[in-house]
Amino acid sequence: MASKVIPWYKKKRVSQVQTDYACHHTKHVVVQQQTQRKSSSKSVSQVQAQATEAMAEPAYTIPVFRQRTTEETEEYQRVTTNVGKGLAVIQEELHRMRMATKAQVESLELQREVQGMMSKRSELLDDIPKMPDFLVALRPHTVWEKTPVKLFCTVQGNSRPIVKWYKGGVPVDPLSAPGKYKMESKYGVHSLIISRCAVSDTAEYSAVATNQHGTATSKAMVTVKRPSGAGASCQLGLVPHLTDIHASKLEVSLLDRFSVSFGVEGGSISLVCTMVVVPDLPNVPPLAQWYRDDKLLKPSDLAEMAVGGGAARLTLPHLAKDDEGLYTLRIFTKDGTAEHSAYLFVSDAAPSAAGAPGAPMSVKAYDINSDYVLVAWKPPNTVNEAPITGYFVDRCEAGSDTWVQCSDAPVKVCKYPVHGLVAGRSYRFRVRAVNSSGISRPSRKSDKVTALDAAESERLQGTEEGVPSAPGQVVATRNTKSSVFVQWEPPKHLKNLMGYYIDGRVVGSKEWFPCNHKPFKHNRFVVHGLTPGESYAFRVQAVNVYGLSDESQESSPIAVEPALATPSAPSGITLLSCDGSSMTVAWKSPKHCGGSKVNAYYIDKRNADTLTWKEVNLAPVTERICTVDNLTEGTFYEFKVQAGNLAGVGVPSAPSAPMKCGAWTMDEPGPAYDLSFSEVRGNSLVVLWKAPVYTGASAVTGYQVDMAKKGSEEFVTLNQEAVSQRYLQVSGLEEGATYVFRVRAVNANGVGKPSQLSEPVCARALPGTREIVASVDEETGDIFLSLEACEICETSKFVWSKNYKPIGDCPRVGVTTKGRTSRLTFTKPDKDDLGRYSVVVTDTDGVSSSHTLTEDALNTMLELSYAIRHPVVPLKHGLNYEVLEKGHVRFWLQAVKLSPSVSYRFIVNDKEVTSGEGHKISHDVATGIIQMTVDHFTRANEGTYTVQIHDGKAKTQSSLVLVGDVFKAALKEAEFQRKEHIRKQGPHFSEYLYFTVTEDCTVMLACKVANVKKETTFHWYKEEDEIVPETPPNVMSGACALPIPLFSRKDQGVFKAVLSDDRGKDTSLFDISGQVFDDIINALAQLAGASASELVLQCTPEGIRLQCSMNYYTEEMKTVWKHKETKIASSEKMRIGGTAEMAWMQICDPSDKEKGHYSIEICDGEKTHARTFDLSGQAYTDAYEEYLRLKAAAFAEKNRGRVVGGLPDVVTIMEHKSLSLTCTVWGEPTPEVTWFKNEQEVTSSEHTRVTFDGGKFSSLVITKVTPEDSGKYSINVRNKYGGEFVEITVSVYKHGEQIPEPKLGQPKTAAATPASTPVPPKSPAPPSKTPTPTPSKAQTPAPSVKSPTPASTPVPKSPTPTPKSPTPTPRGVKSPTPPRFMKSPTPPRK
Repeated sequence: MASKVIPWYKKKRVSQVQTDYACHHTKHVVVQQQTQRKSSSKSVSQVQAQATEAMAEPAYTIPVFRQRTTEETEEYQRVTTNVGKGLAVIQEELHRMRMATKAQVESLELQREVQGMMSKRSELLDDIPKMPDFLVALRPHTVWEKTPVKLFCTVQGNSRPIVKWYKGGVPVDPLSAPGKYKMESKYGVHSLIISRCAVSDTAEYSAVATNQHGTATSKAMVTVKRPSGAGASCQLGLVPHLTDIHASKLEVSLLDRFSVSFGVEGGSISLVCTMVVVPDLPNVPPLAQWYRDDKLLKPSDLAEMAVGGGAARLTLPHLAKDDEGLYTLRIFTKDGTAEHSAYLFVSDAAPSAAGAPGAPMSVKAYDINSDYVLVAWKPPNTVNEAPITGYFVDRCEAGSDTWVQCSDAPVKVCKYPVHGLVAGRSYRFRVRAVNSSGISRPSRKSDKVTALDAAESERLQGTEEGVPSAPGQVVATRNTKSSVFVQWEPPKHLKNLMGYYIDGRVVGSKEWFPCNHKPFKHNRFVVHGLTPGESYAFRVQAVNVYGLSDESQESSPIAVEPALATPSAPSGITLLSCDGSSMTVAWKSPKHCGGSKVNAYYIDKRNADTLTWKEVNLAPVTERICTVDNLTEGTFYEFKVQAGNLAGVGVPSAPSAPMKCGAWTMDEPGPAYDLSFSEVRGNSLVVLWKAPVYTGASAVTGYQVDMAKKGSEEFVTLNQEAVSQRYLQVSGLEEGATYVFRVRAVNANGVGKPSQLSEPVCARALPGTREIVASVDEETGDIFLSLEACEICETSKFVWSKNYKPIGDCPRVGVTTKGRTSRLTFTKPDKDDLGRYSVVVTDTDGVSSSHTLTEDALNTMLELSYAIRHPVVPLKHGLNYEVLEKGHVRFWLQAVKLSPSVSYRFIVNDKEVTSGEGHKISHDVATGIIQMTVDHFTRANEGTYTVQIHDGKAKTQSSLVLVGDVFKAALKEAEFQRKEHIRKQGPHFSEYLYFTVTEDCTVMLACKVANVKKETTFHWYKEEDEIVPETPPNVMSGACALPIPLFSRKDQGVFKAVLSDDRGKDTSLFDISGQVFDDIINALAQLAGASASELVLQCTPEGIRLQCSMNYYTEEMKTVWKHKETKIASSEKMRIGGTAEMAWMQICDPSDKEKGHYSIEICDGEKTHARTFDLSGQAYTDAYEEYLRLKAAAFAEKNRGRVVGGLPDVVTIMEHKSLSLTCTVWGEPTPEVTWFKNEQEVTSSEHTRVTFDGGKFSSLVITKVTPEDSGKYSINVRNKYGGEFVEITVSVYKHGEQIPEPKLGQPKTAAATPASTPVPPKSPAPPSKTPTPTPSKAQTPAPSVKSPTPASTPVPKSPTPTPKSPTPTPRGVKSPTPPRFMKSPTPPRK
């Protein structure tokens, strides 16, 4: 099978084509050079033999296995033709030589030579493909640490192989370690040099050679050894003494250089310049020097310098205006010096007071003596500040921080002799400037000087006084896109000139800004940091010790544009179509236009077999596409292009690759061309292109766009379906990444050739990028799209497009440009104007933007446009009404803005109303309010109200319909306000009754009163019943309140407060019921719940009680008791109740079922307050035991013996009367009764009889009492559960004596009557006291009956009364059975 041979010109880039073609051309065209080369290497006889043999040799026949295609055959024939031409010339020369030689020798020599050439012919032809092959492979190396090593190899192949180096399979990147790796490729020998090897460089290195026919690899091991010790390293002769290398012997290349910088006084800044140093020795850094204004800087606290790590750095930690100037870095290298300079601007810091001047600078001491020093300085630049009126000079002794002012008054000139110094001491000086606004910040302190007499000292003596004259003419010229070159004529009278201050301003602005902050010595200056495209004017002032001169005249305005130059070379020449006699080529624009629009292109062509270029066009071509005619079909051509502008014609482009002039007959379309980008942002851009010139067999139906990152060959198709438009929005980009694109056209026959790769584009928006704004002109109402460019130049133009098709001259839109802003205005906008609009600013770095005009946005702007063209007075509030005091009604509206010339009228029910009786009409321009006040609003005012406003061209109206229910509500409100006004003429309530709840849960009914006097009365009522509070209300305080303590349901009702005096009366009602009552209860519950204590256990004889103390409790509160989260209802088992300060729940006769978790919840309508108690475990056991104990004690108390009635406390009886003390006793079992007299038991006798009847009635009867019967009698009633001890005092007096007064605490009684037996009660009374009866008549004595008392009763005996007790013991003393201390529950209030 025949192999395919690819022509040589299709396999190589432009540079390779030029080199290879030159070689090929030398072999086959230039006969003289070929003859010289052959004559120098071969003998004459050899040449003759070769020529004779070649003439007799038949034509070379291509073997079957090397069948060529038609294209390859044409290429071979072209080469053969060239060879034939050369052989013809050789034949003529050999014919002359052949006559001098023998025919046989010539035949034999030529036959052998031709046979040798035939065997090597395939190697001589350049179009024979060959994969890479290493003629000399890599070899392994073993080196010592810190020594260099060089790996090299020789590779051959066709086409020329590309060699890449790898370390351990990873590509070697020279930029990863600048200066470490160096790669070279010369004459087929490829080398990798590793300088200063480290142990980490030990690895397997490989060289991979690649061309389109294959890949070959050569590998070798590099081993880096480290000496075993310091001594060993000294004995190695291979290791050089690196410390002997001088810094000036290093190779230094500057990389990133510091640019023009801007600092602020008091701040800090670093100037850094990175570099590559070969060899990079840590202990031998490059020798670097820093200069400011050509003066060498030395390291100090104000200038820190560092060199190493691949960078030279100058840090100024404490910036002052003294630091402003041109900084130069000078590095000594092997080849001389490497330098870089840039200007540093230092602006004034914020002033200490508004309007204060900047700080002086360059403070120096001159004329140093033992007792005085002359201090001089440079004045600051004043642009917008008040003029400087003088300076203060301060001094400070070295080593101290205390500054002393040297002059009492400001110094007028920039020098001052400082006296009063102490000889031998060192001083520093500083200066402060003064103007009408304040004092500046101090200058940088001067260098230290010592007050000593000097034999020679520098003198600063001005031969002329006064400021210099103003500088002459100022001329500004273009420099770069952000700087301007300013130069001026020096002043006529210099007067010891120090330098110049340059000021600038934007054209159209009155504000000047300083361009430098330190006097500049030369009369030319470059102003940096300007806005591209903006126009500026400049002025100059001269400076000396006496101050600043007058300003020079302003320069002519100049736009900030780059200086004019010829454009750079176009690039990317590509073939778009060919018909066999003409070729259409296109190219890319120059990267730099040279500051002027490119308006011409010139194309040259040449035959690929010649070296002579021919002009294609004499007249300039304005477009970047050209059709070259009159070409020979089948011939290869090369093209080059030059661009021209106002400055001239630029350099030509590189020659294109050879292009064959052959008619295109493929069915697929040709390549698209002229790829460009728009709207480049951080993650998106728009790629645009032009349609292919050659469409193929059918029309182009769409395009496919491919994208790849720069340096990658892996393209990704962005749109799977071809797009019909010639642009594509690309999103999802990585910000900062660089991409390339290509476009392929598609028709019905397939996908065509890809376009030439686009220029690399970085996904990053330009600084200050702005987007298109869609808006409406506030004056004309025009709808427009506007863009303010962030960058512009003099030749820039705004090119507007719709759907990325240039709009051009279109009647639907108009384009206007002013400065940096361009506006696209729609004449009659409608739906046909919808779409995507874009604008590109030419001759910039890609300033562009787009905006999609949607239907909704257009409708919104149309409404606004109509409103502007048909203006109305905008209203903040339409016509509305307001009822005022006295029942007046105010109709008003508020406009956004009113002019003083506004006119308006009110129309009511189709009749205009004017200001007059009953109506007041007015307006306020400041607030935009127009109003009409109706004094007496009645039923006749029902209807429609309208206000019509005219303000200049604008007008509007607003209406209010006031009929039906709306009018009735307004009328009712007006009448109410009228009555309110009348009511407020006398005493009245400014705030009607309302309730509050105090912290102690007292409900207060409160109100506020006004217009009262001392005679005004205030009364409280409830349900028409007057309430008289303990504290009378004080109306003069302005507030009255009625406390309702212990609030409950009983307090429901209607409360009334009445306020009255001779001027009138006012009443306020407050109905405490329904929701109001619930609100009060909730307020009480809120306080009670917040103050509620934790649940406390209280045992009673009836059961176990849980109780919660709080500020106040009433059963109307929403209180819920729960057991195990189940609500408890009040029952015989579970009783729920409370007191005013406590809520409780009692478990009667508890059992194990009642164990568990109990809680109380108090709800105040918004929040629930809960308290819990766990009645289980030991808590329940202890409580149950206590309950049983109390139950037993209660049972004993209930059944003990006691006196239930019938005995008085004191008895007074006359002598010889009978005394009967009878009482009723009770107890279960029947108690035992014992009577005592003066603590001695009384037994029955004739004089005294003790009886006990039926176990209920006991009596002590004394017949015919005598004074000896006087004394203290007592009865002791007792059974097994306990008893009671009751005492009675008996006094006997004689007949005729005054009845003795009862003792203190005893009731006053009458004389005793004859004893009578009291009637016993029908049944035993409950354990409660009965009224003390009068003494009964004496009864028949009866024997004493004692109730048996069981010996086993655990109750202790009654205590024995104390003899002769002055105070009788109270009645009803119980036997002591004290329970465990717990608070007894209080029964609930009914």
